[in-house]
Amino acid sequence: MHYSGYDFIGDVHGCAKTLERLLLKLGYKNESGVFWHPKRQAIFVGDIVDRGPRIREALHIVKNMVEAGTGLCVMGNHEYNALGYITPKPETAEGGDIAYVREHNHHHNRLIAETLTQFASYPEEWRMFLDWFRELPIFLELEGCRVVHACWDAALIEEYRSRQMPAKLDTTFIQRSADKATFEGRFMDRLTRGTNLPLPQGYVIKSKDGYQRSLFRTKFWSHQPQTFEDVVFQPDPLPQEVASITLNDEHKASLIYYDETQPPVFVGHYWLQGKPKPMRHNVACLDYSAVKYGRLVAYRFDGESQLDEAKFVWVYVDSDVNEQ
Repeated sequence: MHYSGYDFIGDVHGCAKTLERLLLKLGYKNESGVFWHPKRQAIFVGDIVDRGPRIREALHIVKNMVEAGTGLCVMGNHEYNALGYITPKPETAEGGDIAYVREHNHHHNRLIAETLTQFASYPEEWRMFLDWFRELPIFLELEGCRVVHACWDAALIEEYRSRQMPAKLDTTFIQRSADKATFEGRFMDRLTRGTNLPLPQGYVIKSKDGYQRSLFRTKFWSHQPQTFEDVVFQPDPLPQEVASITLNDEHKASLIYYDETQPPVFVGHYWLQGKPKPMRHNVACLDYSAVKYGRLVAYRFDGESQLDEAKFVWVYVDSDVNEQ
């Protein structure tokens, strides 16, 4: 079926009832558990799992749409994390404790805990969704636009294509991606987690959800940045003395630049707040912290090269009525 437009939808993180309300607001109908629109296709930017109260339900909505052709979904870092969490490292000794690609430490256990709890009575379903995660594309180029969870890196995408990598992430690919020195590691880290810079020695950022970080997330569309403040892209602000630090050559070499002449690209991942708007005329982030009682956001794309603030659509997450 040919669709006249795309509806890009931000990070759901288990907010299934809010997703249903957004789809209905966008004009989708629910028939036998499948949401569909006569003229448009929904494109999810990933991160359907973790954190929220209805992860199973959200996954069923999205997977049903993908299988029916009424939706598409790229892999988010949380789907990728789930695959790493259940994939053994190749060097695990026979008869010894299993070591996993994504270490089962306190931080990682906490991130996936809600998902595992909600699937505790549905182990076959969880295995089915994990197998489906392997099939999710890491990026998509559609008519007049692009979508990736965190960062469009043209050089890595071109190398991925030239290597003719398997369409389905197999165990070997996931195991190799644990090492950031490999192509698989650089590719998955960059596209699902984006670019970042290290904080100066002695500094850490404690986020609102209690995590401490020694890195900060950065823009991939900042033209000729000069300071940390020019590139920071996350809800937690940098200390002023850090924000004013001048970028050195090493910092600049670790950043990339998505040129203003490129097609519009849609991402999630970055926990934005406030009223949705384009980051630039050809860059839109759709993650407005839905699972933290923000907004679940969509952008209605109709082929325009200049993104329009008026084409963002959203619903608020109401903790009393919708998701608790």
